[in-house]
Amino acid sequence: MDILSLFITVPIITVLALVFTKGLERARFVSMIGSVIQLGMAINLVFAYFKEKTVNDGIMVFVKDVVWYKQFNIHYTIGVDGVSVALLLLTAIVVLAGVFISWKMKDLPKEFFIALIVLSIGVYGFFISIDLFTLFVFFEIAVIPMYLLIGIWGTGPKEYSAMKLTLMLMGASAVLLVGILGIYFNSNADGGPLTFNILEIAQVNIPFEAQKLFFPLVFIGFAVIGALFPFHTWSPDGHASAPTAVSMLHAGVLMKLGGYGIFRVAMYLLPEGAMHWSWFFIILSVIGVIYGAFAAIKQTDLKYINAYSSVSHLGMVLFALLMLNKTAWNGAILQSLSHGFMTALFFALIGMIYRRTHTRDITKLGGLLKVIPFISVIYVIVGLASLGLPGLSGFVAEMNIFVGAFQHEELFYRVSTIIVVSAIVVTAVYILRAAGIMLMGPVRNEAYLNLPKVTWYEKTGILLLLIPIVGMGVAPLWLSDMIMESLQPFIQGVL
Repeated sequence: MDILSLFITVPIITVLALVFTKGLERARFVSMIGSVIQLGMAINLVFAYFKEKTVNDGIMVFVKDVVWYKQFNIHYTIGVDGVSVALLLLTAIVVLAGVFISWKMKDLPKEFFIALIVLSIGVYGFFISIDLFTLFVFFEIAVIPMYLLIGIWGTGPKEYSAMKLTLMLMGASAVLLVGILGIYFNSNADGGPLTFNILEIAQVNIPFEAQKLFFPLVFIGFAVIGALFPFHTWSPDGHASAPTAVSMLHAGVLMKLGGYGIFRVAMYLLPEGAMHWSWFFIILSVIGVIYGAFAAIKQTDLKYINAYSSVSHLGMVLFALLMLNKTAWNGAILQSLSHGFMTALFFALIGMIYRRTHTRDITKLGGLLKVIPFISVIYVIVGLASLGLPGLSGFVAEMNIFVGAFQHEELFYRVSTIIVVSAIVVTAVYILRAAGIMLMGPVRNEAYLNLPKVTWYEKTGILLLLIPIVGMGVAPLWLSDMIMESLQPFIQGVL
């Protein structure tokens, strides 16, 4: 079996093993073993990718094509470049960390882990798909389990949150499907057969009128899951009600499908449409960056703070993609990776704090640094990464975004960049405010003086996410070079 199809088959085998597993302990270990194997495959893929690129100068490597539905020229076509390899590694790390953070899941643990891994199947398949129809199928596979994960295992108004998330994402999927079919029916503009293959469509000169019509549909279809303003409202409610591991995968991985889809499909296949509509979506993304940051300041619930922070940070990803230059695109991918690790770790820490204190309201907390120092110190570190401190992943990503965006000489782009840059200051305010209220000062509640210490599985989940955050900040060049090399064929289409 080819190296990429394993990312589908190994999770499927893990799900089947879980179906026939009895007992909580066995379900945990089956999920852990399956996730460890997936992480091993992702690490192996990184090394295999570098080796393959020395002999293969194609846009994609490890390409495999199998006819799926001949009548409509639908194929199971897969392949990867540096961008998708990096995102596969992110997914594998977050999934394994989520398994460890959910180690003590008591309510229907087997079913919970099955739903979690089915979600990861959709994400893996999405990142390796080259065929638009196959990509859309995996997109839906990734989204559907979220309804069950929040609706069954969530807290608070979980039914409302699950339904709102599902309806908004399904609505976006309908818009996306129209856009994909629009691309498909214009894929023979140069006289060839209709095709869903992304690499083949990229060689076709799709008429400008068609690009102008279908680009906003594809962009919005993907951008809704990437929390584009004003379609972001499903995200904070979904985060607040979701169990910890689901929030980790939701923000750390699932929301990355939006930016990746825009990069891989909308920008690459509809470049003239991207240039025509960029000003409009830049305005929306800038509003999202600023709105998310200011909304986070007003929150007292830790999950809502992180959720609105995600709206702001992912707004930067969309903003960078719309800059349509190589440096900004590199920053967009790095920001996706950085935010994935940071927000997953934030939600993991929030879950640990909630399990010990039974509250997420920062005004009811205080002095936690004295009673749970390990969790508190990690929270400060990841907060500093979020506000862009040099030496951590956030700085590398945001600098590429700002430098790339400021390369445009037009006043509109530069003013937009300055506004987005100002969000760093606001980010520092809500990060340091939350940390100061929650961690510093005297312990406000005597019941918190004897909180349980961090367990081995919690530490494992934390370290899995913390190491990449520090690693990206200290040694970013290998990752940045891998991404930059892969951007070259895509950026040529919009220049």
